[in-house]
Amino acid sequence: MNQSPFSRRNFMRHVGLASIGLPGIVSLACGNGENKTSSDTEESAATETAGGRKLGIALVGLGKYSEGQLAPALEKTKLCRLAGIVTGTPDKVEKWKDQYKIPDKNVYNYQTFDQIADNPDIDIVYVVLPNSMHAEYVIRAAEAGKHVICEKPMATNAVDAQKMIEACNKAGKKLSIGYRLHFEPHNLEMMRLGQQKVYGPVKKIYAQNGQKQGNDTPWRLNRKLGGGGPLPDVGIYCLQGAIYTKGEIPIAVTAKFHPITDKEKFKNVEEGVDFQLHFPDGTMADCRTSYNEKYNLLRAEADQGWFELSPAYAYEGLKGKTSQGDMDIENVPQQARQMDAFADCILNNKETTVPGEMGLRDVQFIEAIYRAAETGQKVSTQDVKQVLDTTAKMRV
Repeated sequence: MNQSPFSRRNFMRHVGLASIGLPGIVSLACGNGENKTSSDTEESAATETAGGRKLGIALVGLGKYSEGQLAPALEKTKLCRLAGIVTGTPDKVEKWKDQYKIPDKNVYNYQTFDQIADNPDIDIVYVVLPNSMHAEYVIRAAEAGKHVICEKPMATNAVDAQKMIEACNKAGKKLSIGYRLHFEPHNLEMMRLGQQKVYGPVKKIYAQNGQKQGNDTPWRLNRKLGGGGPLPDVGIYCLQGAIYTKGEIPIAVTAKFHPITDKEKFKNVEEGVDFQLHFPDGTMADCRTSYNEKYNLLRAEADQGWFELSPAYAYEGLKGKTSQGDMDIENVPQQARQMDAFADCILNNKETTVPGEMGLRDVQFIEAIYRAAETGQKVSTQDVKQVLDTTAKMRV
């Protein structure tokens, strides 16, 4: 058994742009059944755009994530570019137009959004709005004939998530969820070590993600707008991390809310929640998320060793180590890789491995975790797998 924790060349050869949605899914950025490296994927997609143009992306919502992460990342992409903006704040328009050379015809507000259907400059709409608005704008973007990326969590409930999938299918457009860590090398290495059982079968997982939530984005503390508190916002990374490290779908969840220490701030949403994911082989993932504590960890313990990331989910500065030593892995522009991977899927008519079905899955798990915390009972998630078995588009 090869227990080498990491080799850049071997890692990219064997893992490529690995991600997981269901057991048995091919681990690639686009599910075409071929094990290509990221450089192969970029070269192939670049060939498709040679002599042509990059795919145009319109950002819907110009908040902190668009301004601080997505727009700068689009300046580093190879296959796509920032082509348009949609905002309800007129004061932001001139700054964005000047900084990113966006023409007037590619600027929209929420009333004129549907006119994007007539704009050939825009191929992809990236929805970066408060969670409760995701469903409306994903559906409208699909009806306008555009491919769509939707930020996580996909929706505030599973019914809306299903409608979003159906709208994109009906329009014949691709839908991807903004799960950037499926294209980030440290997390890809966690997938490889866990799924390939490099240290033997994973027996225990610890996933923690918490932050001190301020008032700069007040919608995050509003259940109607956010769909909850830290669980759907930062706790979703713990859910994702545990699943893609183990490479399996949990069959049940248990959970408990944290005590409320600030009754004014957390009058509408939970302050934090501990939850456990129970896997078919008896393995359990202990997860913890909070809006009042800072932590950032993904750790797996196996028969013959352990491996972890800390921080695991940040935009930069990720660090990893194993029972054999440090992971020698370079930090990369995560969002640029995420968006280029989706552009490659569009250019080469392949399925993204972070599609709406994965987003639906996670919304269902979030709903199950809330039920478990509210009732104090273990909640079966067999129904989640049943839905995935009938709707998943990623099978080989």
